[in-house]
Amino acid sequence: MLPAGGEPVTVEWLTAEAFAPFGTVMMLDGAERRLINEGTTERFHALATTDVEAEGGRTILSVFRGRARAFPYAVTMMERHPLGSQAFWPLSGRRWLVVVAPDEEGAPGAPRAFLASAEQGVQVARGVWHHPLMALDETSDFLVADREGLGDNLVERTYDVPYVIDKPTP
Repeated sequence: MLPAGGEPVTVEWLTAEAFAPFGTVMMLDGAERRLINEGTTERFHALATTDVEAEGGRTILSVFRGRARAFPYAVTMMERHPLGSQAFWPLSGRRWLVVVAPDEEGAPGAPRAFLASAEQGVQVARGVWHHPLMALDETSDFLVADREGLGDNLVERTYDVPYVIDKPTP
């Protein structure tokens, strides 16, 4: 059940230019390619760089398994990680949704929703407000590069009025 009076969120296609204020779009298409291992392996080099070293943090790799969200969907909260970036790469061959927001005096502003293809990953920059993982259609796995270490690296804020994504398409 959606809360009454929600503000609509328009879903946009995920592009490097549109997502730039929030982080990096990672794609194999257009990436720097290097042949390694005596020419038997193609490396898609440095799709993004982690930003996790604040207060002695270190990079960890995990797999997140996200259940598909139902739509219309009410965005009622956002989170951010002040000590490290997070990178998400889809493993299940499915589209997914990335929801981010600008900072407005220490709180998340109006969210923007980006439809990502199965071939697109993102790195959400350190300190950027974002919604938790949003799988679409079916339960999906994501490879996640994240920060582990001391310090308070999670801030959550709830919106006074929810934002509503009617459907996960532009």
